[in-house]
Amino acid sequence: MTNQRPISCGLDFCCAVNLLDCLAYATNLKYHFVCAPLVHPLFKREFISGPAKSRAGPFTRPDLILNSSDWNNLIIGKFSPFINVDSSNSIIRKNSEETLNQELSLASHFGLSGITFKLKHGTDKNINLARIISDKITNNNCTFQVWVQVPMENPIRQTYSYRTEDCLVEENPWEWWNSFRVICDYNKKLGVALIVSQDLPEQEEIDRWLGEPVRCLILPTTIFLTNKKGYPVLSKAHQTIVKKFATLEVQFILTGVTRYQTIGYYHNYLDYLWKGCQTNGTVERFARGYEDYLQCPLQPLMDNLESQTYEIFEKDPVKYREYQNAIYAAIKATIPKMEEKERKIIIMVVGAGRGPLVNSSLNAAKMANQEIKVYAVEKNPNAVITLQALQREIWKDKVTVVSSDMRDWNPPEEADIIVSELLGSFGDNELSPECLDNVMKFLKEDGINIPQSYTSYIAPIQSSKLYNEVRQLRDKDKHMLAHFETPYVVHFQNKYDIANPKPLFTFKHPNTDTVTDNSRYETKTFLVDQNCVLHGFSGYFTTILYENITLSIEPSTYSPDMFSWFPIFFPLKEPIQLKAGDEIRVHFWRRCNSKKVWYEWCLSKPIPISIHNSTGRSSTIGL
Repeated sequence: MTNQRPISCGLDFCCAVNLLDCLAYATNLKYHFVCAPLVHPLFKREFISGPAKSRAGPFTRPDLILNSSDWNNLIIGKFSPFINVDSSNSIIRKNSEETLNQELSLASHFGLSGITFKLKHGTDKNINLARIISDKITNNNCTFQVWVQVPMENPIRQTYSYRTEDCLVEENPWEWWNSFRVICDYNKKLGVALIVSQDLPEQEEIDRWLGEPVRCLILPTTIFLTNKKGYPVLSKAHQTIVKKFATLEVQFILTGVTRYQTIGYYHNYLDYLWKGCQTNGTVERFARGYEDYLQCPLQPLMDNLESQTYEIFEKDPVKYREYQNAIYAAIKATIPKMEEKERKIIIMVVGAGRGPLVNSSLNAAKMANQEIKVYAVEKNPNAVITLQALQREIWKDKVTVVSSDMRDWNPPEEADIIVSELLGSFGDNELSPECLDNVMKFLKEDGINIPQSYTSYIAPIQSSKLYNEVRQLRDKDKHMLAHFETPYVVHFQNKYDIANPKPLFTFKHPNTDTVTDNSRYETKTFLVDQNCVLHGFSGYFTTILYENITLSIEPSTYSPDMFSWFPIFFPLKEPIQLKAGDEIRVHFWRRCNSKKVWYEWCLSKPIPISIHNSTGRSSTIGL
């Protein structure tokens, strides 16, 4: 991702007696907002009993000290640190509840964009807190975000643990957060303010946070080192953390006492790091603004694509280069097999669109110094106009344009090479198998099809962001869970890969099976390395165009700079809580009838869940 906005860095105050002075101080040092207590930390309000119950006068500063825009843009409110709504002492608990509700009401009155607080240690220590926060943010009138402060590493890991019957178990702070957000029903107003620790956890634990709604990194001044010039810097490991989370466009909060002439040095350094995280590669430029954005897969067989769609994908610098290389290799392999040396090689481009593969074929023939004849077959009547114009003005008699669905066409001769670009994000999801099954009869017995094969891949992922994006979708004409039974094309950003992808369905062309059957059923098992949450499955594909010439969006073999395909996402209706050592066993079906194709999926481990998209009730691909 390309960081287009400048860094957003806030300064934390443990106490702000004069909020205007604090803001002026922070702004002068280039900080963009401040975190400050809503009420003086020593100002306790005993609602239930105690000396302050009938205290006269206001309990905090008035709203008039700032205008509404400054309250909204410059202040993140902090709750009083003594609040303990999960205390076993009923007086403390009830007093804390009153205090918390009072401060939540005050945050709404000020019009703050965000409030923040720290989670207490232990997964069962924040249940009542979660209930109160959930009550507030479930209300449609609540406009602020909640930044839940969670330490990256358990700060008292040596002493805080609990004993099971068999062994001593140490709790990870991610468990505190996971328990809290589950009780709050994954409310999208909840975000994580991740406190970066001096001693960093294992890489796998850090990566797990990439699948969470991390809104900001809290950086204590104690984690900074001093360089040779006397300025604060971060270690290589901590720099890597910043760069990882920069892809999520997080904000930063600096907290603690400065050891330097000015606390502005920290901001200057973070700004330098942030700018170094910017990337502006081919894929980043193409995907800008589409990170974690749900898109319905194209159905070019059922729908005619628009000119803009053709134009976007024709700009891919990789796909057509590799197609041209594959066609060139196929031409070279075909030349020795020709019975008549003067005969032209017949190439059929099926699904020609606006002609990029026709150009690739002509370029490849020129490279091979070989005469060819190209049939450009296209069903979209609007794209055919473009093809006919190109044929008349540029291609001349080298190309014959055919306005027809490839499945209905009767060619005048057989092809030496058939070329198509019918692949989708999951390989077969734009119905390449069904289309090519119908045109393989055009191919000579020793002819070459490009692509020769393609394989889909799946992997389990954790992504609160995508789960909430799917949950927000509504369609009055479909049942309430229909959107969880629909695959989406997504440029993944905010996710954690629970396990590496595994191959699922493979299709080969020409298909040598005597009975063509494009339905599939496969079961895949993945091992869980650490506690996490399963929200769905990411899908990818690889294709062999010809021999060793390939294209891939599968992460381990990804074709650099190629942007024609984003991955696909298969959601689950409910998040599945996973434990280290669990097995995920997923079942995938590709089902077909005479009118449509669809996918179905379910789990049998660690718990069985119902089949998604049974009988194609929510999502189909039309033939």
